[in-house]
Amino acid sequence: MSEFDLIRQFFTHPQRHTVLGVGDDAALMQPRPGKVIAVSSDMLVAGRHFFPDTDPYRLGRKTLAVNLSDMAAMGAEPRWVTLSIAIPSANPQWLKPFAQGFFDEAQANDVDWVGGDTTSGPLNMSVTIMGEVSVDQALRRDGAKLGDDIWVSGTIGDAAMGLAVLKNQVRFGSEDQDYCVRRLEQPIARVDLGMQLAGLAHSAIDLSDGLMADLDHILKASGKGADLYFEKLPISAALKNCPYSAQVREVMLGGGDDYELCFTASADSEEAIQKAASYAHTPVTKIGKVVSALGLRVMDANGNQVIVKRSGFDHFAEQLAQQQ
Repeated sequence: MSEFDLIRQFFTHPQRHTVLGVGDDAALMQPRPGKVIAVSSDMLVAGRHFFPDTDPYRLGRKTLAVNLSDMAAMGAEPRWVTLSIAIPSANPQWLKPFAQGFFDEAQANDVDWVGGDTTSGPLNMSVTIMGEVSVDQALRRDGAKLGDDIWVSGTIGDAAMGLAVLKNQVRFGSEDQDYCVRRLEQPIARVDLGMQLAGLAHSAIDLSDGLMADLDHILKASGKGADLYFEKLPISAALKNCPYSAQVREVMLGGGDDYELCFTASADSEEAIQKAASYAHTPVTKIGKVVSALGLRVMDANGNQVIVKRSGFDHFAEQLAQQQ
């Protein structure tokens, strides 16, 4: 199968809102009046971001979902995506379910695939996603205000525990383990929630590297600090059933790959936040407060500061540790 046969068979679908899509030297997209284009790029590398034997359909959906999550964090409506993929061989048994998963995720979010590239090489995928948002309503990291409530969607820590399951580091109930692995391999991009929060929340970020690490990006960009209340963090039934309490705390605060939204909003907007969440069919939980004292503190139910060993994922942490 040639490169062009591969593109034609697996990666060509009808366009819904694109002037010119796949098949030319560049795609042509027209933003709607009053909108600016939000752009984000991500790379997924086998052995680093996913196991090489991950189910290809799930991997196809996740490849797009993690990029949709960036649009959600900006309050943007996703519209167009490009996919560049390196594969060891043009294996139809792998490519067909991967492409189906990618396009199922695209169709579910009304996104046009408008181009990309294919090549032979170690398995990895690079995605660029583009969306639209009103410039005065875009959610940014630098907008947190003193006194803001801190919110998070869904539950956190599940995906990191799923990774621990796949690495044979933990063992507990099979149904709970399966749930955590699904959360790792099939994250849900909170696109509808992000769009509902545009113009309502003051700042936002998606949780790819862990709650503490990602919230810290908001705080540093905004020049603020925060107090988090561990007992208020949303926990799934699966993690409640997990007997490894210390590891549960670790993954909830520092585990990555949840792709939930963490955002801040004024204290008097709680009712509007809950209405937005209800409309998006996504639960949200208030977990802390933006304060003037710089830094991020996690407090327990007795008001004592929680000591956290793992603050989040860093792609180069292992190399830095070896250099030191």
